[in-house]
Amino acid sequence: MSKTTTLRAHDALDDLLDAERAALLAGDLDQIGRLVTQKESLVADLHGADVSEIERLQRKMARNQVLLDRALLGIRSVANRLGSLRRIRRSLETYDKDGRKSAFDSIGESRLEKRA
Repeated sequence: MSKTTTLRAHDALDDLLDAERAALLAGDLDQIGRLVTQKESLVADLHGADVSEIERLQRKMARNQVLLDRALLGIRSVANRLGSLRRIRRSLETYDKDGRKSAFDSIGESRLEKRA
């Protein structure tokens, strides 16, 4: 692979990592998914690149990985919270005088009745 091709791949990957960071900060998960294939291809084209430049790109990748991990943590947290809310809506949990928990499942859908 020529030095020019390696430099182009390096510059393109540098720009792509900046775009990935912007997408992560904006919460644009669709864009992040589209960038993955391009990133894999550009990383494969970095053979023969300067070690110091590769280390700089690795730092950017690590920075973006932290952002991605935090985004996934937030998504999991929301999913867990929504699951908890669904469980709460389906049943009623109470405690008896001895502190034992009891759950009562709701049979039908809750409806709000409007009266004039």
